[in-house]
Amino acid sequence: METKRLILFVVFSFALLLLWDSWQQKQIQTELEINNSDLSENQANVFDSLDADSIKPAYQLESDNKIIVNTPLYQAEINTIGGDIRKLKLVKFKNDTKDGLYDLLNDEMNPLLYIAQSGLIGKNLPSHKEIFKTDRLIYEIQGAEAIVPLVFENEYVRVTKTYVFSDTDYQIKLITKIENKTNTSLDPQIYYQLLHDHKSAEKSGMMPTFTGVSYFTDANKFKKIDFDDIVVQKPFTQNANDGWIGIIQRYFASSWIIPGESPRQFYTKRLSDGISSAGVRAKLSTIEANQSVEVNAILYSGPQQKKQLVKAARGMEFTVDYGWLTFIAAPLFSLLSGIQKIVHNWGVSIILLTLLIKIFFYPLSASSYRSMAQLKEVAPRLQSMKEKFGDDKQKMQQAMMELYKTEKINPLGGCLPILIQIPVFIALYWVLLGAVDLRQAPFFGWITDLSVKDPLYILPILMAASMFLQQKLNPKPTDPTQARLMMIMPIVFSVFFFFFPAGLVLYWFINNVLSMLQQWFVNKQIHAAALKKKGNG
Repeated sequence: METKRLILFVVFSFALLLLWDSWQQKQIQTELEINNSDLSENQANVFDSLDADSIKPAYQLESDNKIIVNTPLYQAEINTIGGDIRKLKLVKFKNDTKDGLYDLLNDEMNPLLYIAQSGLIGKNLPSHKEIFKTDRLIYEIQGAEAIVPLVFENEYVRVTKTYVFSDTDYQIKLITKIENKTNTSLDPQIYYQLLHDHKSAEKSGMMPTFTGVSYFTDANKFKKIDFDDIVVQKPFTQNANDGWIGIIQRYFASSWIIPGESPRQFYTKRLSDGISSAGVRAKLSTIEANQSVEVNAILYSGPQQKKQLVKAARGMEFTVDYGWLTFIAAPLFSLLSGIQKIVHNWGVSIILLTLLIKIFFYPLSASSYRSMAQLKEVAPRLQSMKEKFGDDKQKMQQAMMELYKTEKINPLGGCLPILIQIPVFIALYWVLLGAVDLRQAPFFGWITDLSVKDPLYILPILMAASMFLQQKLNPKPTDPTQARLMMIMPIVFSVFFFFFPAGLVLYWFINNVLSMLQQWFVNKQIHAAALKKKGNG
């Protein structure tokens, strides 16, 4: 029965998740249509020229001089065309094969294309396609910062882009200074955008993680847009007075943030058949003749670590997407992190957290196991009834109900406790799936990375064995077909666990072992009570 409920729980849970995701996508699509219809014709015309020539079968990315920036957190590369950030290697994170640094941003299109751009909109103003000048090609941290200035100048304006890299956080500050050299006023607009290819973001069927666009405003909260939903015919725009827009993936995020409250417009664009952009644009204050204006923005580009995300901007913590169970998942992760600070091993932390959850839910679990133990005790009598009444299902049901009434058994007594625990189990699943801290975190022995599958498949095998043993503690189904199904389900489930991250399988295995111990203890109590009752009878 426990295994059967586990199957139903998984099917039911993933069905709910699919329905929820479908509803969210429908809401996003409706919102996009409403926002596009609200966009004034003048607003649309202002931005139509931006990348109007970029919708080509193949995206062409020009290159000029490369500026190298080295900090304790980044190995960065800025191109003098547009002052784009073309490459960002994260110094504190290894790549998936652990033979080099992790490439978060990269312009090599092999297949990853992921870069950060900015530019101005207006006559004689530089977009991300213009060439900037620089005095040096290598910059290092001086004090607590690395300051990288780039200059564009013509007879009308002088524009200085200054990147400021910190040695302690993943916020890259961009200061854009616009000097009006003419005798007339300027009304410029500024934009910041991220480009990303679609191919490197393809999802794994066994790992339901999201790579795509996300944005946040106080009014609309956290939203996601799949790359497949970015189409030329219906470009997305969202007017707001606050918030940010970016691209998220498992463990990492990048976003453009305009600090404070001011009018802005978020957008996405399909640039070619397999490349899209997501960005924010804003109107700047009028620059009078021979005057200047300075505007600040922040590019967050780094790991989805809560401390760093909260520091960057309001709502950035939602890039670690726990969905509708955030209110449960966030405290669970905080508890998991707190345990890790004591034991200094994420695998041990998972085991201890699972133990704490089992202790917390013990009263509910005991109630469920008590119902199953009672059903197991009367299973021989149920089998006799089935043989007695044969195909007469009505009489069989009546006899069963009478037996349950006599023995004071609630056949549904094990369902409610399990239903109450389901949100916690799902929330912990998403915590373990999305925690960047588990990436390349060792447990012991052969498990050197809790975020990837067990290389020797020992944990999945142990998991399957624990499911077989758990079946022995449960009442055997009276239906032969159902009984055979219950026997093959551990094999079916183990196939999935062969591809799940080791941290997730460890959690499920420990949860199963603790459940079996609880169930064995309750079964022993119920069996002793049944023997005592027979003796007294």
